[in-house]
Amino acid sequence: MRVLAAIAALLGALAASPAALAQDCRLALLLALDVSASVDEAEHRLQREGLAAALLSPEVLDPLLNGPGPVALAVYEWSGRFQQDVISDWRLVTSETQVLEIVRELQTVPRTTGEFPTAIGYAIGFASTMFAQAPPCFFHTLDVAGDGQNNDGFAPGLAYEHFPLDSVTVNGLAIGGASREIRDYYETEVIRGPGAFVEFARDHSAFEEAMRRKLERELRVMVLGALTP
Repeated sequence: MRVLAAIAALLGALAASPAALAQDCRLALLLALDVSASVDEAEHRLQREGLAAALLSPEVLDPLLNGPGPVALAVYEWSGRFQQDVISDWRLVTSETQVLEIVRELQTVPRTTGEFPTAIGYAIGFASTMFAQAPPCFFHTLDVAGDGQNNDGFAPGLAYEHFPLDSVTVNGLAIGGASREIRDYYETEVIRGPGAFVEFARDHSAFEEAMRRKLERELRVMVLGALTP
């Protein structure tokens, strides 16, 4: 019901005042990157560089900058229970210059952890704090990228029970090998909400391509005020 109400509000704003809508945030998009012990330095670099390249790709830049209202974007890295570090705080993106600022942060902010386990539930719980600090937006989406299952602290399901995330759609980017195990885990345990989906990268070298596909799909949800698949 919250999603339908948000859609109705956005479409109503489109019909009533396009100029006013241009100042309204259509989407708060929060990106969570796995930096647990299973991610070595080379893989960490592939994630950072892959996200930066995806953000600058024409397929992502176009819907990011030319949709019905701006997008608020933030990035954090996560690993153990109490290891969540903001790499790029909330920014209402209205120009390519601001995208370049996010890219610069991805390139320069150091990795602060690397020896902790995989606490996906805590990573999701931390997102509720981040969304509480976000600009007011019509929709809220969390992207969780990772290459392993939860092995520390409470599971994702308990995070959804105990943190205020009812209005948040959670998508996943599962990084795995030949097996479907990690993708299946993300599909059954991590993603949540109407239209939630998992993108799959066969390994970290395919992270950029998978991230580009995921961002493009999320940002093209609304075209000319109409929902698209």
